Amino acid sequence: MENPSRTRCSVLIVGAGISGITAAKMLAENGVEDVVILEAADRIGGRIRKEEFGGLTVELGAGWIAGVGGKQMNPIWELARRSDLRTCYSDYSTARYNIYDNTGKIFPSGVAAESYNKAVESAIAKLRNQDSDNSVDDETATGGANINLCGFREKEFLVADERGYEHLLYKMAETFLFTSQGKILDTRLKLNKVVRELQHSRNGVLVKTEDGCIYEAQYVILSASIGVLQSNLISFSPPLPRWKTEAISNIDIMVYTKIFLKFPHKFWPCGPDKEFFIYAHQRRGYYTFWQHMENAYPGSNILVVTLTNRESKRIEAQSDEETMREAMEVLRNMFGHDIPDAIDILVPRWWNNRFQRGSYSNYPIYVNPQIVDDIKAPVGRIFFTGEHTSEKFNGYVHGGYLSGIDTSKALLEEMKAEKERKTESHKSFLLEPLLALSDAVFDIPRQLFLRSSNLGFSEAIL
Repeated sequence: MENPSRTRCSVLIVGAGISGITAAKMLAENGVEDVVILEAADRIGGRIRKEEFGGLTVELGAGWIAGVGGKQMNPIWELARRSDLRTCYSDYSTARYNIYDNTGKIFPSGVAAESYNKAVESAIAKLRNQDSDNSVDDETATGGANINLCGFREKEFLVADERGYEHLLYKMAETFLFTSQGKILDTRLKLNKVVRELQHSRNGVLVKTEDGCIYEAQYVILSASIGVLQSNLISFSPPLPRWKTEAISNIDIMVYTKIFLKFPHKFWPCGPDKEFFIYAHQRRGYYTFWQHMENAYPGSNILVVTLTNRESKRIEAQSDEETMREAMEVLRNMFGHDIPDAIDILVPRWWNNRFQRGSYSNYPIYVNPQIVDDIKAPVGRIFFTGEHTSEKFNGYVHGGYLSGIDTSKALLEEMKAEKERKTESHKSFLLEPLLALSDAVFDIPRQLFLRSSNLGFSEAIL
């Protein structure tokens, strides 16, 4: 009797983020519908995640559609336009004119702009020096080394829609999964399924989940983040080859934390050129970059402060009350001691989320192109996808989207090639007896053949 917890499918996709959903959609459009998607969380979206806060929908993870207005159309922007997703233009460059010191004084715009420009020039000079000192030549350098200064002029739009950024994923999912009243009811999508082990061989992949379920698939698309791949959440049997593990370990994972603070009323300056402001503190990254939500949501009375990496990990380890105390101290340094206390706080914890282990991948400025190839290369029947496999757009939502397309195309080609190999093998199997008979016939002396006028071919006299 078959184990009821064992499921078989042609392709199993681990993860229902932008890459996993896109890959599944591409497979379905090409006739591969025997697909199962396992998602560890209780929702789809991955690092695209909304939450209600202060009466609004805020984005805890990916929040902007970047690279709009460049030479090529951003596919995510196109999806947003089709779905009439509400967005708001963000101009980061205005932050340089809104820099506060710890006494609440704003640096004169000329001084701030000059310091900003010097910092940019210094960074560019540093990159050029690294270029001349680096052993990797221009033709082989890739990833972050492909610096296009014109790219800085591309626009970014904040997603400000009550349906959330994740609405784009639901719109994609409903094209190939059964949905009703905005909910995905298709049994091919399985939530709360934490994959812990992949046993792979030349015949297929056995997938084991934390709740004891077993899935057998001909192929697996693994869309886990680079942070998860670097952790011990998923084990491989046999272990991944050394070239693969080295490539995975060579990519950094960035932690990007947006802390939301709700106030009874606004006390900060507003306006198109006041959306972003900076706190200049002697400790690098200490509650430095601030944004008000009035442009996107007038009357929201919400401030957002962004922390990264070391500071992100630090605040994840402390209580929200302590984080609020620190943030209020900084705000009072900027705007005076008479400002009101925040009435609510929301602190995402991407680093301590074992299903994410960070926010996005970060390629070194100079990265060996072999590492890039190894990151996205399949291991047997396991194919890898995600924003970390996108050479040009790693770290971006459109990078995850495009990687899902690329991975599904590669898998479709492999499935086609395997089918052709099996067809050729089957033909050979059927021809073997005939070939053996032919060999035997050619061993018969020529004079033993007579011509049959009825059948039209030679018959052996045996």
